[in-house]
Amino acid sequence: MEIEVRHDPVGQKFYIELGKEEAVLAYTEVNNIWDIHQVIVPEEFRGQGIAEKLTLHVFEVARERGIKIIPTCPYVKNRFLEKHKEFEDLIEKV
Repeated sequence: MEIEVRHDPVGQKFYIELGKEEAVLAYTEVNNIWDIHQVIVPEEFRGQGIAEKLTLHVFEVARERGIKIIPTCPYVKNRFLEKHKEFEDLIEKV
């Protein structure tokens, strides 16, 4: 399956189209800070690394743009960042 991450800045989300469904990373942006509050992967697509690929893409975009991240979402805070320590410098201390 080809995975293409798309960005909807108005809707404040990054997403991957999965047939008729979407995997979504939702955020709120204020003053060059993205508060990532939700990562959702439809149940039938879980366990395939889609959440990680989506989140990895978002952190790479944030790094390119000089954006800080508040990892409110439990997946990002407790799983993704434990595995990807290379992004600790992007975390906004709150």
